[in-house]
Amino acid sequence: MTDLPPAPQADEQEGPPPSIKDLLDEAIELVARSRPLPMSTTVKVNRDDLLDILEQARDELPEEVRAAQWLLKEKEEFLAGARSERDDIIKQGSDQVTRMVERQEVMRVAEERARQIVEDARVESRQMRRQVEDYCDQKLASFEIILEKTTRTVQTGREKLLGPAAIDDADLSEGDDPFAEPL
Repeated sequence: MTDLPPAPQADEQEGPPPSIKDLLDEAIELVARSRPLPMSTTVKVNRDDLLDILEQARDELPEEVRAAQWLLKEKEEFLAGARSERDDIIKQGSDQVTRMVERQEVMRVAEERARQIVEDARVESRQMRRQVEDYCDQKLASFEIILEKTTRTVQTGREKLLGPAAIDDADLSEGDDPFAEPL
């Protein structure tokens, strides 16, 4: 029918099986080399040869489709892993920022609390100091009163002691001898 050489048989082939691209190229070449019918663009093709090529392509097709599907699956898994890793990194960063903000807030609150404690201690210290000064002033005033009373008592006692002695001294100065016998 055509002047084409017969297609090689499966037992005549050596090496790896042809790829789908090779088989489709072979089918295209077969149609391109076919002779047209007289007065027409229709060509006459050896049906068995073309069917053999298309069947081989069909048999090879699932393997290559599976390989492409496997590659697509691998790509999706890789992208999912990359997205998950990205989300984890973002979450870790966000968590770290949150912890830093919380620490900063805790430190701010602690510093404010420390300032308040120091101020309260100063106020309490001033109050205690005034109370101690008032207490000491009261005790010193009381002690002063006691000392004044004691001083007056001592002075009164001295005056009493000095009073008769002063009278006796005046009598002695007039020439009376206290040891002389009365006349």
